[in-house]
Amino acid sequence: MGENDPFKDVFEAIADPTRRRLIRLLAEANDEIPLHELTKPFPMGRTAVSKHLAILKSAGLVLDRKIGRETRYRLNASPIKEIQDWVAFYSKSWNTNLQRLNQLLEEEEEK
Repeated sequence: MGENDPFKDVFEAIADPTRRRLIRLLAEANDEIPLHELTKPFPMGRTAVSKHLAILKSAGLVLDRKIGRETRYRLNASPIKEIQDWVAFYSKSWNTNLQRLNQLLEEEEEK
């Protein structure tokens, strides 16, 4: 996903702690949140928060809707599946490696 444009990459989008916090706020709200509400918890202005939201939107993690002059945002969690799949793959690999290591250590203790 997003080899030409790094901001379309879900992993790139969630790399920033501010963006992860925005995702969490949207997930906890389970509804649309206007920009001015999303800005409140951060020590930055609307423009900075808007830039973070634009990156999340580019990665498909956030959807927006204009109502008059106000923009409301909501979470689109489906791209998070890409992250979940990636973690599951490596988790399986690590579990297998740890089981092998454990077996090797047990064999060494038996000697």
